[in-house]
Amino acid sequence: MVHRRRSFPVVAVLLLLASLVVGTSSAAAAKKPAPSSGPTAAVSLGDSYISGEAGRWQGNSINPLLDRDGTDRAFTGGTYDLSRVYEPPSDVNGCHRSDVAEIRSASLPVEERVNISCSGAVTRNIFRTSSGGQGQNGELPQADQLAAVARQKNVKLVVLSIGGNDLGFASIISACLQAYTTKSPPCQPSQQAAIDAKFATAMANVGKAIDEVRAAMKSAGSRPADYRFVLQSYPSAIARGTELRVPEADKNARINVDGCPIYDSDATWARDSVVNQIANGLKTVAAGRGVQFLDLRDLLQSREMCSTSTRLATPTTPPSASTSDWARFLNLSAVQTQGQVQETFHPNAYGQRAFGACLTRLYVQTANAACTNTPGGGTDAVSLTPTG
Repeated sequence: MVHRRRSFPVVAVLLLLASLVVGTSSAAAAKKPAPSSGPTAAVSLGDSYISGEAGRWQGNSINPLLDRDGTDRAFTGGTYDLSRVYEPPSDVNGCHRSDVAEIRSASLPVEERVNISCSGAVTRNIFRTSSGGQGQNGELPQADQLAAVARQKNVKLVVLSIGGNDLGFASIISACLQAYTTKSPPCQPSQQAAIDAKFATAMANVGKAIDEVRAAMKSAGSRPADYRFVLQSYPSAIARGTELRVPEADKNARINVDGCPIYDSDATWARDSVVNQIANGLKTVAAGRGVQFLDLRDLLQSREMCSTSTRLATPTTPPSASTSDWARFLNLSAVQTQGQVQETFHPNAYGQRAFGACLTRLYVQTANAACTNTPGGGTDAVSLTPTG
């Protein structure tokens, strides 16, 4: 007896396969994380220029006592409490996330602001652990922290400032200061060569940092269309040589009083060459990765430490946003009796508030833009110009 194999109608086979495909897709969809339905949030990641380093200070004064002529926001009336300005544990671990950091100063249509940036961060401190990222100051890599935040909150904005420390900001400043104080040749030739040697790798790693942030957001269920992503550049903390209020020959004033111990030529190079080179590089990276770019290279123009347009605070002339430096100086007071050396050469509380005003204006538009201040105006008197 011949047994014939029963054949299934073609339609039945197709329906069976379809049910299997649909079932598999449904199972996969069930496992895919969904965007958080928690409170809306804005998050900042990166280094000291966005963490709020130097936010303790509003203007500069050589007075070592009490509130340092009103410039020290950590003064309690009897002592100094860093937790008044740097949110714990960053007041202790050195990340220095200040209460006036850009993400906190900005007026944004979100319910919460989260600052996970950290002073001294380099790109590998942004990468996820699974991609070779490294924690910093006892904390997880910033992308891993972001993923945890995004699982609990509906992140609408991510702002990143990174790359400067990959190029050796601290070592550049140190070399330039040493050159001036020891009467050695200007630092520009050696430090420009050092920057050029590191530049391509640093920019490539900024690109990877952007990818890592996106991967962290994706792991929490967020697509690029669900949130804004901004990469920002750096302003110069020091004025051009021709705009420094103390003559180069007055070494005592530059080192001990006004706090800008640097040759005029090196100051001009830092302001007009280094800052522009980094800003242009970051803008190129942002364009290649499809993120919005906020150009801050000129934000502190005429507000830098030692600028001819600003002055130190004194017992009779208190600090103000319209007359004081917007960056932390470096003199004997800053080294020996006031604060911490790592705060020097950074935008202070006035500068950080101006950053926040720039971000506020950028949030309502999608184009790349450059931000500048209004000479003699307050920290909110900033202008945003689309740059394409």
